[in-house]
This record gives sequence, structure tokens and C-alpha cells, in this order.
Amino acid sequence: MADVDPSEVGRTPLVELDAGVAPTVYGKAEWFNLGSLAHGGGSVKTRIGKAMLDAAAARGDLSPDRTIIEASSGNTGAAVARIGAAMGHDVEIVLPDDAGRGKVAAIRDAGAQLRFVDAEKGYDEFVAGCRRLVDERPDEYVYPNQYQNPANPGVHAGTTGPEIWAQTDREVTHFVAGAGTGGTLVGVSHALRPRGVHVHGYEPPETDHDIPGLKHMHGPETFVPETYEFDALDAREYVDTDTAYEYVRRLRRRHADTDVRIRDPGQWSREFVRSELRVNGEVLVGPSTGGALALVDRLATRGTLSADDVVVVPLPDRGDRYPDRNPYADYVD
Repeated sequence: MADVDPSEVGRTPLVELDAGVAPTVYGKAEWFNLGSLAHGGGSVKTRIGKAMLDAAAARGDLSPDRTIIEASSGNTGAAVARIGAAMGHDVEIVLPDDAGRGKVAAIRDAGAQLRFVDAEKGYDEFVAGCRRLVDERPDEYVYPNQYQNPANPGVHAGTTGPEIWAQTDREVTHFVAGAGTGGTLVGVSHALRPRGVHVHGYEPPETDHDIPGLKHMHGPETFVPETYEFDALDAREYVDTDTAYEYVRRLRRRHADTDVRIRDPGQWSREFVRSELRVNGEVLVGPSTGGALALVDRLATRGTLSADDVVVVPLPDRGDRYPDRNPYADYVD
């Protein structure tokens, strides 16, 4: 397990994407959290992993004899595992048994114990499975619970949103992202909506989808995280799996021969950011970014966005985290 430096969380780069639309579109490259780890080892969830564990430590919950446990489809699990281990604690992650190989490997590399739950029982089952373990042995576990923890949206309100505002020189007009726990959308909304920024969210149109980390919120028996505030969004729409992956592929093609312009390198050097923006020569993003770019295109086609607008989408992690799930990932070794 590689050592992690908590100071490397936050202040991530902002880069300009060729999204094929009239508005200017920037991506917030969140895999630069813990950027000194190899191969884009961080993600947008690194922010909440650190924030939740810092809050637990401040409350005195992280006693040496208690194990940190978290339910996660991947990125939060890796973040909690890395940061929890760096704080000297054992970590267990409960996740669906169809989680991507790259994410499972990242959790294992961080030294956590994995507990798998049958993915065919649905997204909500691994969350319920984690809760059952905690309820059975409450004195053994510390459960940050990204689905209820106010530190989740709180860290995005306190860091991600203000970073976007500063990095765009207060020019940002729209923020567009998918919803999993809703923490990124809600937190950034709390920071930017009072400044006049419009926040648009999307979710998959059905429970059975393949955009890892995102959640359909509107089924009759669907669990809706407490961290998701519907009224924090100006609008919410659906984007399906095939569309999300198509826009991943489009972005790859558009940047096949053109560099991604770095608007602001964050806490890193421009040279380092440039070196880490491509994987095997390709610009790769995860499918949730593809869904956000699809929604940006839809809003521009509809006339909701104009050439004068400045849009920011999160780049939660790199596309090489999904080699076994992405039907267009022929670029992954």
C-alpha cells in the first residue's frame, strides 16, 4: 500500500474540454486528488473520504479497537481505505460483486478487507448489507456512511464549489453532474447557486443501468440518500447508459490529436497535469462524465446554454478504472 499525503486532497486542476458545443466547457479533474499515487489513484470521492474520517476523528469515534466500514461501489471505498489506513485503522468495504476490477484492485491495494454482496439484488442491497453488519456489532465498527453523512456535501460546499468559482475567475454559469449520493451536486450547488450559477443534475432512467457510482432515485422502493436534496438543483434529467458511453467515446475522438488546455493546474505543476491527462496517449474519462457531457449537449441543443455560457462538469475519475465495464475501452491495455 502506497503512503498517502492528506494535503494532496483538493485544489484539483480545471481543464478545457472540446465537447462539441458552443458554450465553453471545463472539466474538474478529480483524479488528481492524491495525485502522487500512480495512475490517477484519487477520485472525487477522495474529498469525502477524508472529510468524513476527519469529522469522525474530531468526534472521538476513531478509537484504535474499532474498524472503519463503508458501503461503496468503488471510489469511496478506495478513498476510505487509503485514508483510514494512513490514520492507522483497519478498514472493511462492502461492495457489489460486479464492481469494476480497477476499483476492486484499488481497494485491495489500500489494504482493506472486502465484503461482496450479490449485485443482482440491486444497488441498495450492499448499503443495507453494510448497515446490518454495523447493527449486529455496533461496538466494533465506525460507519462514516456517505449516504447520510453531512460531511459529504459539506466538503464540496467548502472546497469544490469555491475552487470552481475561483478557477473560472467567477465566470462559471452552469454546473452539470450526475447523482450518486448527491453529495457533489448538492455541495457545489450550496456554494455556487447563491452566486447565480445554475445547477443541472442527471440520473439513470432506471435502476438497472451501467453507469457506476450513479443512482436511479425515483423507483417505487428506491432508497434515496439523505445527502441528496432535490431542491438544490435547477433541473434534473435522465441519461441512459448507452448515451453516457457514447459521449465518453466522442470526447476521446475529439482529443485524439488535440491537447486538453489547462485552465488552472490547481496544486500541481502544469507539466505534471499535462503528463497525467492521457492514458496510453488517449484522453479518457469515466462514464459519469460522459453522461454529464451528454446533458450539456442536450441543454445546448435546446437553447438553455449559449455561446456566452461557461459550464463545469466533474471528471470524477479516469476512464481506465472501467476496463471490464466499458464497451468502448479498446484503448485500455
